[in-house]
Amino acid sequence: MTSLSNFTPAPNAAAGDEFLWLEDLRGEAALRWVAQENQRTLARYAQGPHFPGLERQVMDILNKDTRIPWVSKLGGDYYNFWQDQANPRGLLRRTTLQEYRKAEPVWETVLDIDALGKEEGREWVYRGSQSLAPAYRYSLIALSPDGGDAVEFREFDLIAKRFVKEGFNVPLAKSDVSWIDKDTVFIATDWGPGSMTQSGYPRIAKRWRRGTPLSAAETVFEARPKDLGVFAYHDRTPGFERDYVGRSLDFYRRDNYLLTAHNQQINIAIPSDAEFSTHREWLLIKLSRAWVVNGKRYPAGALLAANFDDFLAGDRRLQVLFTPHGQRALSDYERTRDHLILIIMENVVSHLEVLTPRCDSWQRQSLGNRSMLSTLSAEGIDEESNNYFMTVEGFLQPTSLHLGNLDGDGVERLKQGPHDFDPDRYRVSQHFVRSKDGTSIPYFQIAAKDLQLNGSNPTLLYGYGGFDVSLLPHYLGSDAPCWLERGGVYVVANIRGGGEYGPAWHQAALKQDRHRAFEDFVAVAKDLIARKVTSSPHLGARGGSNGGLLVGNMLTQYPQLFGCIVCEVPLLDMQRYTSLSAGASWIAEYGDPDDPAQWHYIKAFSPYHNIKAQTAYPPVLFYTATSDDRVNPAHARKMAARMRQMGHQQAYFYENTEGGHSAAADKRQAAFHSALVSEFLWSSLNRGTPEA
Repeated sequence: MTSLSNFTPAPNAAAGDEFLWLEDLRGEAALRWVAQENQRTLARYAQGPHFPGLERQVMDILNKDTRIPWVSKLGGDYYNFWQDQANPRGLLRRTTLQEYRKAEPVWETVLDIDALGKEEGREWVYRGSQSLAPAYRYSLIALSPDGGDAVEFREFDLIAKRFVKEGFNVPLAKSDVSWIDKDTVFIATDWGPGSMTQSGYPRIAKRWRRGTPLSAAETVFEARPKDLGVFAYHDRTPGFERDYVGRSLDFYRRDNYLLTAHNQQINIAIPSDAEFSTHREWLLIKLSRAWVVNGKRYPAGALLAANFDDFLAGDRRLQVLFTPHGQRALSDYERTRDHLILIIMENVVSHLEVLTPRCDSWQRQSLGNRSMLSTLSAEGIDEESNNYFMTVEGFLQPTSLHLGNLDGDGVERLKQGPHDFDPDRYRVSQHFVRSKDGTSIPYFQIAAKDLQLNGSNPTLLYGYGGFDVSLLPHYLGSDAPCWLERGGVYVVANIRGGGEYGPAWHQAALKQDRHRAFEDFVAVAKDLIARKVTSSPHLGARGGSNGGLLVGNMLTQYPQLFGCIVCEVPLLDMQRYTSLSAGASWIAEYGDPDDPAQWHYIKAFSPYHNIKAQTAYPPVLFYTATSDDRVNPAHARKMAARMRQMGHQQAYFYENTEGGHSAAADKRQAAFHSALVSEFLWSSLNRGTPEA
């Protein structure tokens, strides 16, 4: 096996960063190093007697025919994208509602991604589609060659079931394309030098007409190079058709404009960090920070409504649709033709409310039955009716799908997800612990009913803590055989930086306050030890993306607290993160390392800069993907290489080629990922404890 010392750094390697050459993602030396490290990890964790069985168990669960086939209604048909063992890259297919109600519906295949790949000699990954209302004949299909964010868009005829030869076809790029009408689209893409932002997203939006070359598209809006990106889209709601353009200043702030028929841009004068949408004649505003209007203060996390036309004319009468308080926060809201559905969290457990406009007020009523430690969600099925889908799930409760109508009384259960493991063996509980600054932090624990509080249970602590993302109860499904059924305890920490208690919960851990997310996670870890659920040698931490940064800091700041770390598609080099892939788009979350004052606090949570040769670290597995064009795989590569150079042989690394930020392009790759992580965790934390 080649040693790291045999690799020569690139000539442009920055002073002090001898592993800059690993940023050359497909460079010969870098790929040779990746192959070497992959083989080392496979030899250690994929050759044991349990690995094949685990991988097979996960594959069997992921490929079950009894899984819920999730659908979207397009016209009179219900479309589903389906992957299984026979169709690993997937089928776009459709059926009727009458058929969908059956246990085994008859499906009509519309597009076979595996067959397309074989025909074109490309391993295409389906990345979604946009269909043109109201006929829903034409669709813009997004295809990725490797699962990354860069895609090709191709116009597809859903009736003829073929690509439109001279249609709206966009070459591979990070693009945003949306319908205006049958012969016109908005498009933001890579137009050539100077057309992309510092974050790597399009900064110029254009209107492109059918039958003209892409180069002839007409510019409608431009963002600045330092903005995150540009956007342009058309609202097709019958009777309320509108065009919008604008720019994302950063991850949380946007300038929004109504685009008139004469290309006039009318500013929608709301706070730049507020979320904005419309619902027929209504302008909806979800506040991230408090807003004072005409002397009245509206709190962060509130949802407001105003008549859209009156607001643009200067009228500032606002109706309050939701006010947060205590442990109650608005997670999201959905629309049907005449109603809004609010998804509300209270201590990280959700429930639903329906709002209906009535003259100068909104009528309010509950939807569905609250269930302890479960997640309820709902969405409108189309813009022409008040039909909705509702889902219910919990850690031990398979997802169920329901169909209802907000003008009627009954709710019909359409589908029930299968039980992938025996839930009667386990118990879900919610706990609270005080963080370093006294803030109460919730966490969920899923464990065997006969759990012995003796400090020796292998325990996996999962966290994220960023970007306003909430970790809600979700069915464990294929995760169960990899951990619960092996005898492990699974814990989800709802730390600050997430959105579990609204905007303030997220903003409490931004930039110079990032340490609070880490302190919250540590508080949960210590509480698990204090409660004798586990002990440090038996406690593992796992996180991906921003969660990879979280557990990377557990590794560097609290190595004695954990028995192992699983760090997936992570950010780790916080000095260069803004120069890697889409990293510059996250300055609003972490800060700007090019500003010396901000680098002073960023460096404190940059794991790559805080690894030390003489410190004893727990085993760590870095998992990433070459095709991840969101969080660059160089973060994981460089961290693993630096640790290994310092003599930390317990640092392991694996890089998948496909899958983009999910690190898996199909179910086979996902099953392999799950089994590898399980074997690493079990080997590291289960010393001396027999299999369940």
